[in-house]
Amino acid sequence: MKRTTGLWLIVGIIGYSFLPWYMAEGGFWTFRWISEITGDETGSALAQVLWNGRLYLAPPLITFVAVALVLLLVQAPVLRARLCVAFAAVGLFLTALQGLAVVRHGPRFMVDLFNALGGEAGQGGMGAGAMITLVAMLFILTTAFSSAGKARGDAFVVGLIGLIISLVGIFVFFPVSHILINAFRVEGGGFSFTHFLSRFFSSDLWGLGCLTFTHSCGPAINSVMLAIMTATTSVLLGLAFALIFTRTDFKAKPLLRMLTVIPIITPPFVIGLALILLFGRTGTATALFADLFGVEKTRWIYGFGGVYLAQVLSFTPIAFLVLIGVVEGISPSMEEASQTLDANAWQTFRYVSFPLMRPGLANAFLLSFIESLADFGNPLVLGGGRFNVLSTEIYFSIVGTVADPARAAILAIALLSLTLGAFLLQRKWVGKKSYATVTGKADSGQHAALSRGVKIAAYATALPWAAFTAVVYSMIIFGSFVKLWGYDSSFTWAHYIRAFGIKHTAHGWRFSGVAWDSYFTTLQIASIAAPLTAIVGLGTAYLLVRQKFFGKDAFEFSTMLSFAIPGTVIGVSYILAFNFPPIELTGTSIILIIVFVFRNMPVGVRGGIAAMSQLDASLD
Repeated sequence: MKRTTGLWLIVGIIGYSFLPWYMAEGGFWTFRWISEITGDETGSALAQVLWNGRLYLAPPLITFVAVALVLLLVQAPVLRARLCVAFAAVGLFLTALQGLAVVRHGPRFMVDLFNALGGEAGQGGMGAGAMITLVAMLFILTTAFSSAGKARGDAFVVGLIGLIISLVGIFVFFPVSHILINAFRVEGGGFSFTHFLSRFFSSDLWGLGCLTFTHSCGPAINSVMLAIMTATTSVLLGLAFALIFTRTDFKAKPLLRMLTVIPIITPPFVIGLALILLFGRTGTATALFADLFGVEKTRWIYGFGGVYLAQVLSFTPIAFLVLIGVVEGISPSMEEASQTLDANAWQTFRYVSFPLMRPGLANAFLLSFIESLADFGNPLVLGGGRFNVLSTEIYFSIVGTVADPARAAILAIALLSLTLGAFLLQRKWVGKKSYATVTGKADSGQHAALSRGVKIAAYATALPWAAFTAVVYSMIIFGSFVKLWGYDSSFTWAHYIRAFGIKHTAHGWRFSGVAWDSYFTTLQIASIAAPLTAIVGLGTAYLLVRQKFFGKDAFEFSTMLSFAIPGTVIGVSYILAFNFPPIELTGTSIILIIVFVFRNMPVGVRGGIAAMSQLDASLD
């Protein structure tokens, strides 16, 4: 404990004493701050305290001195650990408090105290020095906490728990709270819980008029019905594709896999437009059916049917990617044991293979359900104003002609309550049974073949959907080569030349297309965000599957909060939260990377949980 704590103490002192406490102008990596290490905006925290009179930045220094004295003078291990925990916790709290209190125009609460400590001039957003100092204090806290006998004394586990809880708190709870707190506001200022309840349980939100064909249902009911239908269909399709890939000798697997996963990288607006040009009143498929069979042209694509079709197309890849790992991870020896007991192929699948897929099915359903609830693009394009769901209602409550932040917050809480309900049902269905099939023992058998009925069902489910996907994307490709999709079908290269043109100039070849900048920026951000998302997601999944700690269920649900709220609302909440101290990120690429990581973290978490549930803990 002393060695690890001492290392983090050194890291913290370096961050506090030599690195800029605030965000450096031009960026940290320009190193221009080195020449102004004692400056008002570029100085380290130590310089701010000694030269600029910002005494409110002294708590980390006091914490480090106190921890150093404890390590040197206290010999009793338990007492030493408890003192380090106390000092680090107080240091973290006071540092966070001053960051929230003192903003650019000065203190916004506890004004007299912070003015006396030099806060009148205000301060900017925290920079590299503050980040390293806070991380050091956090790991001093977790290391000492493990040394006090918690989590079986495993410093890595306690540190990982502390890190992920901190990240979720800062980048999920903190921004989302800026939106949700408006649910309790009333006109004229103040807060009212009774006012919130009256609006939350109103018939406008939970109305069941569509069941009696008298009125339309409320957006919450519409969202639930759509999410259940979408999640069920997506899981069935994902399972069918997974079985074909892992349990059959289908010849065109590479092509089928491409058709299966390609919708995951396609913006919903593009899918919606393709469906409109196929099934709209003047769409290609609509005209074909009208000419061949005399089917009346309608606008059925605008409403529940169109949104449902687009969502299944968009979210089936997620279900498939979760399920294929689970289906592949089932130990062949379990199925072989069933066959040695004279079970036929159907009985083996029904009583052995399928039950072992339960964690994957549950997690795939949960992800698809939440994705459907939070989906904004498809309902916006295909809802047609006749099918309102929570995500679009939240958006229009924020940016509509008559903005109503309180209503947006109430709708967001309704959406989160539906997510919580789905999460609890998923936990109940999976239960506390063990689904581990992969142990440390050698397992070189082959997976059991599917019964004829299951194979036919898988083919009959997956292949028509793959063909439909191919048709939709053929329309998208076709649309890129015509002058005006849906109106003028003359062939042209103009769109590609304008977007991805390359010209030879006096200075050599250069990218002249208007889309190149966006293309390279997207690749850069994705290449950074993707591994970070995987690391955070797998780390969280490891804790949830392998560790037991207080508040584990609440922690698991909290990791899905950002996934359950529409992306546009998350974007607004990030702007509200990170547009001023203590964390100023608006207008930087960092905020995009962070929002992508924590917006998509639940996919990594649920996939990791599904996979780790099949790994025996003895392998650890």
